[in-house]
Amino acid sequence: MDMTLFIALLAFAFVSSVTPGPNNLMLLASGANFGLRRTVPHMFGVSLGHSFMVFIVGLGLAQMFQAYPPLRQIMLVASVAYMSWLAWKIAHASAPEGGKVGGKPLTFFQAAAFQWVNPKGWIMAIGAQTNYAQDATWGAALMVGVGFVIVNFPAITLWAWLGQEMRRFLTNSRRLAAFNWTMAALLMASLIPILFH
Repeated sequence: MDMTLFIALLAFAFVSSVTPGPNNLMLLASGANFGLRRTVPHMFGVSLGHSFMVFIVGLGLAQMFQAYPPLRQIMLVASVAYMSWLAWKIAHASAPEGGKVGGKPLTFFQAAAFQWVNPKGWIMAIGAQTNYAQDATWGAALMVGVGFVIVNFPAITLWAWLGQEMRRFLTNSRRLAAFNWTMAALLMASLIPILFH
């Protein structure tokens, strides 16, 4: 992959990583509820988990979906179920009194596993491999994955940091609960384009 194409890949990876989607909404909520430091394992799970998925997609996983169309429906059902569970977890993160937060942030492995049922993540992975690894070699697939590693972590850190900064406005349990329920609703709403595509 030449340097011009790699720079274009980095731009694509940054824009697709920094725009709103399920990962960023969950990181915003985690930053607000648990702070940036406690959200770091979640962030690494998103960044490394997604980059690994991008690489695997480049090795031919996307072709399996074309060869076996029911697999796409299975993934869609798994995605809706997992995202519903995550929305429930976000909605119920605040304690009923005292403004203290109940629950725990996602672990590295939970966040990495989520990438496999994240509709936006699949779209990003397939788009990146299709456009930037046109020769379809394992080396090109790896470079696309590396491109995402380089820019994804800084992009998603912004969302967790914004969540942490919002903590000063979420000082009572009522405001925190309203924020969490709003984030849960937005997470579920992010499924609408996928379900009706």
